[in-house]
Amino acid sequence: MVKPVEPVLELVNVTKLFPGVLANDHIGLELRPGEIHALLGENGAGKTTLMNILYGLLRPDEGEIRIHGQVCHIDSPREAIAHGIGMVHQHFMLVPTLTVAENIMLGHELVSGPFLRRAEAARRIAQLSGDPALNVAPDARVWQLSVGEQQRVEILKVLYRGAQLLILDEPTASLTPQETGCLFDILRSMVARGKSVIFISHKREEVMALSDRVTVLRQGRVVGTVNRADTSDRDLACMMVGREVVLRVTGQRSPHAAEAPVARLEAVSALGSHQRLALQEIDLNLYGGEILGVAGVDGNGQTELAEVIAGLRALVAGTLWIGERRQPPVADAARRIDQGVAYVPAERKRRGAVVSLSITMNAILKNHRRAPYARHGVLNHPAIRAFTEQQIAAYDIRGPGGHAAADTLSGGNLQKLILAREISSRPAILIAEQPSRGLDVGAIEYVQRLLLEQRERGCAVLLISADLDEILALSDRIIVMYAGRIVYQCENVDTSREQIGLAMAGRYC
Repeated sequence: MVKPVEPVLELVNVTKLFPGVLANDHIGLELRPGEIHALLGENGAGKTTLMNILYGLLRPDEGEIRIHGQVCHIDSPREAIAHGIGMVHQHFMLVPTLTVAENIMLGHELVSGPFLRRAEAARRIAQLSGDPALNVAPDARVWQLSVGEQQRVEILKVLYRGAQLLILDEPTASLTPQETGCLFDILRSMVARGKSVIFISHKREEVMALSDRVTVLRQGRVVGTVNRADTSDRDLACMMVGREVVLRVTGQRSPHAAEAPVARLEAVSALGSHQRLALQEIDLNLYGGEILGVAGVDGNGQTELAEVIAGLRALVAGTLWIGERRQPPVADAARRIDQGVAYVPAERKRRGAVVSLSITMNAILKNHRRAPYARHGVLNHPAIRAFTEQQIAAYDIRGPGGHAAADTLSGGNLQKLILAREISSRPAILIAEQPSRGLDVGAIEYVQRLLLEQRERGCAVLLISADLDEILALSDRIIVMYAGRIVYQCENVDTSREQIGLAMAGRYC
């Protein structure tokens, strides 16, 4: 008779209640040695809350944590680390101005009197990064690294502290496909060396590619745990949302009517954040009633293009027209808002919302000085509350209520709030930058339908996305940006994934 393998970790009836929200409802989870266990669920399903409890950032209201069969009380990250638990957060906890080595040993410094034993620390880091996939220059400053390299630093940091159980919270949210593949190789190598991994995600295709078992959460409860080999992408999607889901919204519709463009860019150039040209001689028309998809690897001028049109970045050359009005070259976001330009930025927490303010205040950020939300410079709170409640109901924004800080919303619900604010003004131009990045399957379906509805309403939608499937599914026309230039453009029906991929790699320059 085969003896059962003792779990590395058991969570038994773990419960966490916040005011008005039961985030975790008697959750049970088991992690086996040498296993990659995926924790799958929609935004707001309770995944991150559960892992924050395991890592000592939150305390459970009920239930217990068992490590190798022993009940443990973990009240801080330091105690979690002492139990061999390490966590790589979705938003990296690194100091940009410090070196890789300094970040890795921060809080666990090797010292001789007042001096750091840098050479010894560097040797330890070199041993940990013996896997070529984990190799990062220890003397490099973190701000100089790509997102994928920064994530490797985070993994090295938890390994440096002796972690045997790694928690990765949405680790691929900001990675390119190549960086995602590299991360998966790292995790497989670590598991082969005896470590265990909890992989938090809402991307079913990644779960199917990487995990051994999958636990699905919905509304704070465990729906079920399945072997990855015994399930399918569609089964996981149904478990996540409790219904059949359209896995890919289609944008194949009748061609848009030819009409005058609602915006024109003529030989537009603009500087990026490092005072180098990020846009170079861009010629582009936006038409009402169409979705123009912008494809390209992140960092090739897509954000700068959005900011120029939204009035957040000045022109250094060329001309921008909104309707029949030639725009001054200076940045003037208020002017663009008045002209019917709406912008949903990629960084929803840093730029799309003021997360320390309430949901109600975020709902009227663009219009807080206008009637009916203000009278003679004084906010009209009844009107603001009524508008916010209407938007919460219309866009199915799930959270503690309008009084709560926007930071209490999950990523998907925060994105719904931002879209509600931008769409409620019925804009002539809607710029949507990475609108589905980091969202679960249900939220992606919802956001994409909103974009299609705006297209059908006659709005010009500029869709900037790193998800090529999303670009191909929704766009009427497609452009590809590389090194600040438009290197390829076509009607959607006249192209293929291969052609766009070549252009993204600069092969059409």
